[in-house]
Amino acid sequence: MKSPASFKKAAAWALPYWTRGQAGRETPQDLFRVLYFGWLVALTLKLLGSAWDVSWHFKWLRDDLAPPHLLNSAGTALVVVLTVVHGYTGYGVDKAALRLIQWGTGIFLVAVPLDLINHRVNGLDITSWSPSHIMLYVGTFFMIAGVIRGWFMGAPPGRERTVVLGAFFAFFLENMHFPEQHQEYGVLSLGAWDNHATYAEPILLRFAADQMGRPIDRVMMSGFTLPVPDYLYPVYAVVAVLSVLVAARLMIGRFGAATLVAGAYVGFRTLIWPLLTFGGFPPSAVPFFFVVAGLLVDLAFLVRVPAVRAVVGVAAVTAGAYGALVVQSAVMGSVYGAIKGQTGLYGSPPLVTSSALWAGLGLLAVWLAAEWVAGRRERRAQPIEARVIATATP
Repeated sequence: MKSPASFKKAAAWALPYWTRGQAGRETPQDLFRVLYFGWLVALTLKLLGSAWDVSWHFKWLRDDLAPPHLLNSAGTALVVVLTVVHGYTGYGVDKAALRLIQWGTGIFLVAVPLDLINHRVNGLDITSWSPSHIMLYVGTFFMIAGVIRGWFMGAPPGRERTVVLGAFFAFFLENMHFPEQHQEYGVLSLGAWDNHATYAEPILLRFAADQMGRPIDRVMMSGFTLPVPDYLYPVYAVVAVLSVLVAARLMIGRFGAATLVAGAYVGFRTLIWPLLTFGGFPPSAVPFFFVVAGLLVDLAFLVRVPAVRAVVGVAAVTAGAYGALVVQSAVMGSVYGAIKGQTGLYGSPPLVTSSALWAGLGLLAVWLAAEWVAGRRERRAQPIEARVIATATP
């Protein structure tokens, strides 16, 4: 515990910075680092709370003041403090980053009471895909996107910039994938029921059964553990998760970036798995196939064909589209294969192979958008003379 003298020293250091300013003002590097390491602490608290929260809700009846909620709330409180500091002082963010952080935090704070009202009106919220929960994910999406932009634009080049950027993308990946943990916990909980065992407490099963108007049987358990269509898990995993890994590879700009971001998240899930199960909480399937997806994204960037660069004619755009189609098809097929392999070896939510068409189309759109962004950045980085030559080339 820090002494009063330490707090006074910290206050004396911070007080001169507490001045009104516009976003984008020059930020001293020591203050910049304090702000963004504060974000790392806040997002870590939210990560630990959310990781515990899913397992908690597969065991106990919901409680507003459950320990996972309190842990997440501590992170949210720090998020609010940092958002106010950025907004008032203008330090550490440009206008775009500040707007993303403010909108994201605002959406999240609005979603919290709406979620509480939803539970009061509808009782147990069977799925993590409910509208109020989706608002929480959307708010966190914009919030972390703003943090990523702020760090990306303001951190000096070097190892620390790369490592922290990767950490923020790992938090971003966790938020994007979070709703799918319902299926990852659900498939093992349903399997336990089939083996004449249950992870959930009787009060939770009774409440869920009463809400569905059914006895406690397999149909009820299936509705409780896997309440969304089976095709949703692989399609969402391919499109949403790979979009984060593609963005991470683009912004970090190094081979292995996507693999390390995916590996960091999978490593965290692997670490907390025994901690939760030894504490008596239900286990979950861990998405080990994310590491395969990350490696494939890194490899794909070695052979990718930029889809849109300078205005050089339809041929280049067409070639880029075909290149993206080939790359994303190979990546999508390999990820589906990895999910299938994991299902047989360790366990994974049900895989509907026919959904590969929709996953492929979604991933193609993401890949083309990523190529367009990459081409736009390259064009901006070119000298004016090079752009003119590229435009004039037949």
